[in-house]
Order: sequence, then structure tokens, then C-alpha cells
Amino acid sequence: MLRWFWRVILVACVVSSSVLVVPAAAQPLPAISGCQQGVQPGGALWQICLPEQDWNGDLVIFAPGYTVVTAPLDLPDLTLPDGTSMPEVVLQRGFAFATTSYRANGLVVLEGMADIQELVALFPMIVGQAPTRTYLVGVSQGGLITTLLIEQVPELFSGGLAMCAPIGDFKRQIEYWGDFRVLFDYFFPGVLPGSPIAIPFSVIDSWESVYVPQIEQALAAHPQAAQELMITARAMVAPSMPAMYTTTTLNLLWYNVFATNDANARLGGNPYGNRDRWYLGSRDDWLLNRQIARFDADPQALAALAAYETSGNLTVPLVTLHTLGDDVVRFDQAFRYQRKVVAMGQRMYLNTLPIVRYGHCAFTQTEVLAAFGLLLLRVTGNSTSLKQ
Repeated sequence: MLRWFWRVILVACVVSSSVLVVPAAAQPLPAISGCQQGVQPGGALWQICLPEQDWNGDLVIFAPGYTVVTAPLDLPDLTLPDGTSMPEVVLQRGFAFATTSYRANGLVVLEGMADIQELVALFPMIVGQAPTRTYLVGVSQGGLITTLLIEQVPELFSGGLAMCAPIGDFKRQIEYWGDFRVLFDYFFPGVLPGSPIAIPFSVIDSWESVYVPQIEQALAAHPQAAQELMITARAMVAPSMPAMYTTTTLNLLWYNVFATNDANARLGGNPYGNRDRWYLGSRDDWLLNRQIARFDADPQALAALAAYETSGNLTVPLVTLHTLGDDVVRFDQAFRYQRKVVAMGQRMYLNTLPIVRYGHCAFTQTEVLAAFGLLLLRVTGNSTSLKQ
């Protein structure tokens, strides 16, 4: 499988380097150029950018990931890990670029879907003409939004790129985060106050100043317990990588602390339950399973989760990009989604690209361009249509 993957990456890299750099079928630049910002009808902020010259007629829309609910509403940070600007990378390759803040922060998958559709409708009103093709690209929560939109309104998009996203089973994603918290409380009792399904505001307010140092100290003081936590939670960290234990723990507990109350409010109750779950991998699994805290999910919250679940029913190309060592959204989300697509008989529309690396959304610019290049190849059918 890995040999096949690297062949795909090699082909896609060629596409991204030799084809994407030169825009296709240059069209006259509309009346405006550069970037503009405004407010969408639903209250989200928007940004639309056009190349200074030689727009190829196509549009890339970026669906951002999760933003903590307490943060002010703002456009996403569009700076890539290497310091370059995401719009600049897109514009240099001849594409128009657009993004949105969504109308709110937090768990806004459904709201985000509506905001992206508003942005699609807004673009020709701002630019003066509709794009020839529209590509939707999303990360993490934005990747779930991307996949749901590609499935549900394929007439709006030519294709999609979903990166590091919980697209295989959203309920399992919630269970993964919840399991990690209850297991952390078992192995490190008293470090985090409150309940895993109801986070005290004091923990949220003092997360960085009080609780991050306490978690780090607890992990350092009890390395055996830290290893058992990773194993029983099925976190994507090898037992031989203790240096990553702290990073993984802080990442997963961050989502529990900052996302739980908001998710409960939006879903109409607690979606996490572990009443019948049996945990494996500790020194004494019988003791662990007798003493660990147990919770029941609220039926109304479980019913609300149905709107967040993908179907696998693809009718336009979708490329997924995921690190094998993603600690926040496990790679099995990509695998589970692939199984859904196969069950729907739509395998020809999906390409799943694994990256051998630890970390959530830990991609290089080259890898993202390669995945996007593969998407363009799948949409256009050949590379010649993208050449000058």
C-alpha cells in the first residue's frame, strides 16, 4: 500500500509543480483585484481574493477548522507552517481564493455548511462572474464540512480535498475524546477538576496558567501511568515515543476542555457514553473497568449527531489527506470513510492519501499541493487542460 501511495504522491507532485504553477486558459481580469472582505447574510465574515493577472477562471474555497467558542469571531489564520500565505500560494497558481469565518465559533458543522454555500453564491456577486470550477478544501472540522457538502450538494463543487477530518464516524470521534478524558482521570485522579462531560469555567479560564503545568508534572512523575493511558485510549503514539505523550495528552484534553460544553449545548445534551465499554491495555484491566467513571449519552444528543455523519455517497471527486499518526483525529476515520464509499459503490470518486507522520494536520506545503494536484487531475481528466 505504501509503495502505491508514494507513486501517487510522485505523480501528484509533478502535477503540482509543473502544471499548477502556470494557470490555464487565462481570462480577462474582472473589475476588482486583490482581496476584499465583508459580512455574509448569515453573519459570517468573508474574504475573496483574485490574482492580479491571468485568473484561470477557477475558485478554491477554504473551509477552516475548529475555533474555540470563546474566541472573537474572525477570519481564519491563513499562514501556512512554513510562513507563507495560503491565499498567496493559491493566487500564484492562477486560482481565485475565498474563505469564511463561519457565523460562530465552536462546533459549527451545520452552520459552516450553510456559510460555505452562502460564499459560493456571493462570489459571482462580488467578482462579476461565476467561476468555471469550484474546489472546496477543508481541514479538521472544515474537512468534515467539505465532505458533507461534496456529498449533499455536489452541483456546487467540482471536487473536494478533506484533510485530517473526522469523516468516517463522528460519534466515534466524540467517544475517542471522551474516553481519553475518563482514562486520564482514572490514571491521574484529581489533576483536572470537574466532570469529563461538564467542564467547570475555572478549568477553561485557567487552562494554560494552571492546568497545563499540572498535567505536564503529573505525566513526568508517573511515566508508567502515562504509557498505560496511551495504550488504553488507543492514542496514536507508540509506547517507544514517550516524548510525544505530553503533546498528545494536552492536545486531546484541550478538545475535552474547550469543546465539551459547546457541543452539549448545540446537540441538546451530552453525546458521550461509555457505560458498556471495556478498556484494555492496563496492568489490571479488571480493576480499571470496575473503577473508571461511567456515563450515559442523552438520547436527544445521539439523535442530533445523525446530521454530522457522512454517507459515503460521492458523485464528484474527493481526495482525503491524513497522517497515520494523527493524535487528535485518528487515521481510522479516513479508513472508515473509505469503507462507506465502497459500500455505496462510489469508490471511483475517492482517493485516500496517508502521510507517515505524527501529528494532527501535520502536512507540508508540498504534500498539500500534491493532494490538490491529484484532485485537479481527477476533475479535469488530464493535465493538458491546466497548461498554458
